[in-house]
Amino acid sequence: MILSLVGMPGSGKSTVGRQLARRLGLPFFDSDHLIEQRLGCSIREYFAREGEAAFRDAEEQVLAELARGADAVVATGGGAVLREANRRHLREGGRVIYLRSTPEELHRRLRHDTQRPLLQVADPLGKLRTLYAERDPLYREAAHFHIETGRPSVPTLVNMIVMQLELAGVLPLQP
Repeated sequence: MILSLVGMPGSGKSTVGRQLARRLGLPFFDSDHLIEQRLGCSIREYFAREGEAAFRDAEEQVLAELARGADAVVATGGGAVLREANRRHLREGGRVIYLRSTPEELHRRLRHDTQRPLLQVADPLGKLRTLYAERDPLYREAAHFHIETGRPSVPTLVNMIVMQLELAGVLPLQP
């Protein structure tokens, strides 16, 4: 079974995913890194050269393959839920966990990040609010579990996820 993490850019999908995978003894995959390996360049370069539709096609292929793969924890890109096919692949492939962060919380975490092209705009908080309004319903649709990220530490978030999975019978209860 695949445990997929979805959420806004900066919500902690990769960081939490790595620790969750370690805790559960599962492999960890970051879909954006797999896409970059397949494309042979950065997502930013590919996006600029080929456009969003071509990138989303590559993303859909990678997510479909991961959903059919062996047990793992997968951190998805923030826009992975934009395609209905991706939401379906993720839900059918295992359990989807939405790491929910408010735009204000994301802005606080990301305000000094120069590596995220979508935030290199005049009003990054406004951009995050717009993206959140567009994507939150899609994350909710895709997810089996919702975790409010707020300010807990990464180990606390991992514990919250494990507890939810145990209570739902997805994971055996830990002694």
